[in-house]
Amino acid sequence: MSAVRPIDPLLPSPDVDLAERLFGELRARTGDSGGITRASYGDGEQLAHDMVKREAQALGLAIRVDAGLNLALTLPGRTRAPAVVIGSHLDSVPCGGNYDGAAGVLMGLAVAAGFRKAGLVPSRDLTVLVTRAEESTWFNASYIGSRGVLGLIAAEELDTVTRSDTGRSLGDHIAALGGDPAALARGEAMMSPANVACFIEPHIEQGPQLIADDRPVGVVTGIRGSFRHRAAACLGAYGHSGTTPHALRRDAVVGASALVMALQDLWDRLEAAGEDLTVTLGQFATDPREHAFSKVPGRVDFALDVRSQSTQTLETVKAEAYAIATRIERQHRVRFDWGPLSGSRPAVMDAGVVDGLVAAAEAQGVAAPRMPCGAGHDAAVFANAGIPSGMLFIRNANGSHNPHEHMAMADFAAAANVLSRFCLEICSETP
Repeated sequence: MSAVRPIDPLLPSPDVDLAERLFGELRARTGDSGGITRASYGDGEQLAHDMVKREAQALGLAIRVDAGLNLALTLPGRTRAPAVVIGSHLDSVPCGGNYDGAAGVLMGLAVAAGFRKAGLVPSRDLTVLVTRAEESTWFNASYIGSRGVLGLIAAEELDTVTRSDTGRSLGDHIAALGGDPAALARGEAMMSPANVACFIEPHIEQGPQLIADDRPVGVVTGIRGSFRHRAAACLGAYGHSGTTPHALRRDAVVGASALVMALQDLWDRLEAAGEDLTVTLGQFATDPREHAFSKVPGRVDFALDVRSQSTQTLETVKAEAYAIATRIERQHRVRFDWGPLSGSRPAVMDAGVVDGLVAAAEAQGVAAPRMPCGAGHDAAVFANAGIPSGMLFIRNANGSHNPHEHMAMADFAAAANVLSRFCLEICSETP
């Protein structure tokens, strides 16, 4: 996509008050003292979709729901040229925050409302996309909603992928809410490179960089891919802590700990060589039903999450991790059971979209640094499908996936004005 030219028209003002009101309603209706919970294909996510649909109807936007129950809200353009699509998700992790995902949806709605109230009819459709099931904590699969939008759900996933709290299949959850799993299995798609000019995902930053740099907005250059073992284990043998000699122990904690430290050393080495990488063991536990202070531990369960913007780096780390585990097995007489492998491909944001968002920010007097993204997002699916894609980050304190996310509405407004200017330029062009 060609770079957006800096312009200075009368900018339609995004309806930030609308967004602020909906943030408040989302918090009141899907939150409690433990945080925000909007389960994928559950009551909270459905409530949020219904809220946004209600507001779209009040604005007179065209509404479409696809087979996977993703929601497209469109301000119709003068032509059927490929649309500008703004989107994100409305589900959350358990006991999460109110802004992850929702900020992107409500910013898209605020921008569309601004166009509508200014009486602007774009040259092409301006669509707000509300995806389902982005948070893979609920279903052991990445980007379910956005892949469904693009017809990329594998048929077997509908039967074999189950929700973590209910045990019911993805297809069952979709059908229960009125979706059409059979159409998803056939690969029916609502969007494609043929009908989408670009996809923009506004999102709170889930790290501390914008806070550290004192910048309200950032422009993402790429999204890390990953490989993951969510249910791995180091298996040894339980033994008496006083009677099992060192040479005969098969200590699972020692084996698992050796893996942790070896992976840290590998991370240090690759990072020093300039590789983009994160390595996380976010779950690490002995079994409370069997462990005891006086027992040699026979099992440690753990999860491994490795991310990089480089596919080659991911493959290197995967091969090295398996080789390290083999050496540890021999040395400590343990065995590693890696369990299922999952992951996602890295995604590079479109250079023209990135340049255009930076130019729109500069035209608004906003310094928006270019920055990588370590978390997965729907924009990765669109980018890897060949659709020019970009992301706007909004400054956010206290991290993400926790109840303490904090996004100032002034920062949201700054990002919304940047996005509105970007969309106005694209939607002012003659298709």
